[in-house]
Amino acid sequence: MTTSGISRRGALRMFGLGALGVAGTGVLAACAPSGPASSSNGGDTKTKNFDFTSWSLNEETAKPSIEKIIAAWEKAQGSKIRAVSYPYNEYLSQLTLKLGGGETTGAIHLDIAWLAAVAQMGKLADLAPVAPEGGYTDVALKSGVYDGKQYGLPWNTGSIGVIANAKLLKKAGIEKHPTTVEEFEAALRELKGLGGGVVPYAAATKVAQLKDIFPWMQTFGCTLMDGDKVTIGDDASVDAVTWYKKLHDAKLIAADVDRFDARALFGQGKAAFYDDAIIGKGVTSAQSSDKTLADAMQPMQRPVLKAGDTPQALLWGGVIAIVNGKGQDAATEFALHTTSDLATTSEYFVSRALPPSTTAGLADPKVASDTFTTEWTEKITKTATGSPFWQFAQNAQIEEAVAEQVQAVLVGKTKPKDAMKAAGEEITALIKR
Repeated sequence: MTTSGISRRGALRMFGLGALGVAGTGVLAACAPSGPASSSNGGDTKTKNFDFTSWSLNEETAKPSIEKIIAAWEKAQGSKIRAVSYPYNEYLSQLTLKLGGGETTGAIHLDIAWLAAVAQMGKLADLAPVAPEGGYTDVALKSGVYDGKQYGLPWNTGSIGVIANAKLLKKAGIEKHPTTVEEFEAALRELKGLGGGVVPYAAATKVAQLKDIFPWMQTFGCTLMDGDKVTIGDDASVDAVTWYKKLHDAKLIAADVDRFDARALFGQGKAAFYDDAIIGKGVTSAQSSDKTLADAMQPMQRPVLKAGDTPQALLWGGVIAIVNGKGQDAATEFALHTTSDLATTSEYFVSRALPPSTTAGLADPKVASDTFTTEWTEKITKTATGSPFWQFAQNAQIEEAVAEQVQAVLVGKTKPKDAMKAAGEEITALIKR
């Protein structure tokens, strides 16, 4: 049986219950999606005390900043917030198990890629009544929407795009960022001429990160999905992978590169371009022995196929959602405050370099004075979109299916047309489960 887009088998995988057999069936019944209109958890919606669940509370660098926000709220409101956390890699499975069993209440921090899957459980409040109060940017507000309802208030909104090394570009005589695929390829060839082990574009070529091919497919005109139909396998997706293979064979990109490898190459001054989230500047420059690297890092719009096309980028960020029931009202106010209060979002940006989701927050001098952030927001996040595959519990398997086929093309095991046809068929089969 399939309910709200999640099949029984897909839900088992999503909640980590595949190996539980009969015992898992009872748990799944508690976790099964019940639709957006499900009742609350039966708790007192008016209580000032509530839970806040976030993976960031499990991270050494992020925890102090969030604990400060919690402490300030408790003091001002005379309430008590119980902080709950799980490691990021376990977060979704742990959260959904607890949520399905009625053990998770209050406010929950969600990666925007998880919002659809969690919303389909029917446990989240519709935040449309309070969302207009936040002053969020349009792109940020949309990141919290699933199936036409505002299930999340955007906390930090960014994107995954291309970062350029101005030092290497200057060394290669490249005076401005390439804006088309043709110009980009020409620039890569100029950079290759520098020698010295330079990888012009540290693009993802390992399966773990090859989902980065999606915005290139979109650049070439593949929509990934058209309504309920998977479009991977069309001419545009084949053209994109054929081009990627050409870059690989010409050594303009390198084999066996993931995000961590790309950051290392870029930090060593051995890569002129690579894909990363907006946090990439801080992470990569901190790891580099070149203390001037941060000044050379520039956000670059992904090149388009032809002039006038919209640059492609993947939306990236987090939202705060509210569980129906106990502490719902206070948790909603906390979420609104945390994501839109100017002093709170500005201080959070200073401590974590994560861009606010509000117009006022982005205009605050503490944020606006950061050229990299403002340029990234205008050049990349402005046209970023979410993945159409996020709505499916099988999203991770979908990404892996495409990645494996693309890698097979790169190493010469199959042809782009055959690989994309196989990927499209596998995705179609996955989403029907």
